[in-house]
Amino acid sequence: MDVVALHGFLAQAGRSWESVTAVDASVHGLRHALNVCRARPAVAVAGADPAELARGLAGWRRTLTVADESGLSTVDPADAVVRRWVSPGFVLCVADGGRTADGGRVPAVDGWALPDDDFAHRDGMVATAEVRALALSRLAPRPGVLVWDVGAGPGSIGVECARLGAAVVAVEQDPVQCVRIIANASAHGVDVRVVESPLGEASDLPRPDAVFVGGGGPDVVRQCARVGAARIVVATPDLERVVPARDALLEAAYEVEGSQLSAARLTGGTLLAVNPVTVLWGAKKS
Repeated sequence: MDVVALHGFLAQAGRSWESVTAVDASVHGLRHALNVCRARPAVAVAGADPAELARGLAGWRRTLTVADESGLSTVDPADAVVRRWVSPGFVLCVADGGRTADGGRVPAVDGWALPDDDFAHRDGMVATAEVRALALSRLAPRPGVLVWDVGAGPGSIGVECARLGAAVVAVEQDPVQCVRIIANASAHGVDVRVVESPLGEASDLPRPDAVFVGGGGPDVVRQCARVGAARIVVATPDLERVVPARDALLEAAYEVEGSQLSAARLTGGTLLAVNPVTVLWGAKKS
């Protein structure tokens, strides 16, 4: 990446170096660059075709500023897809209505597996901190990857993944929970794309690197396994779902491990038990 040229481009676009995340698609690949654009509020991309970048941003509210032989153009992704770009240089991708002053901020500087009450939720219906800690360690969210949070509930897993730099799609059919996901993402300063639909009816979702399945229904696990993500994590309090979920992953050529978490939290000098949850994780066989 030509840093001097990038500085010039950002100056033309009215941005400072500190206000953006910079990524070179020719080094890290278009998929990596796309996922950074999906996750961060302001991203400067080098080495990417603007039309291809725009095509991958369908579903995300973004605006692109592109430098090519005709000069500097600001367009939405739908227009960028059909436009003919002549010798394009850098692309600036900005979240519509999003923050613009912290594009290079390091996410989750205050840790992860946040307290349950850091998320708006309904009557304790949220993945507990203990479950999130294990799930995050197996999902391995980081900049440049895409995570699906399926059956997202209030979206605590997706929000935590986004805080660690990943792009996130939360799939949830309950409209009230979808509102909570948006509120929780906003409260933690991250961008989570919300798809209000059962997974089987959701269309045109970009292929994930990792998937979290809340609830562990075998049919949903089977649908997720067919996508071919490198890592799938399933959490369920229902013991009857554990073996069918494991079998669904094994049938799709995943190596499966698991653990039942039975935590007791220290509260006012007393240990109070938290309902046990079984967590399965599958890694795709190479």
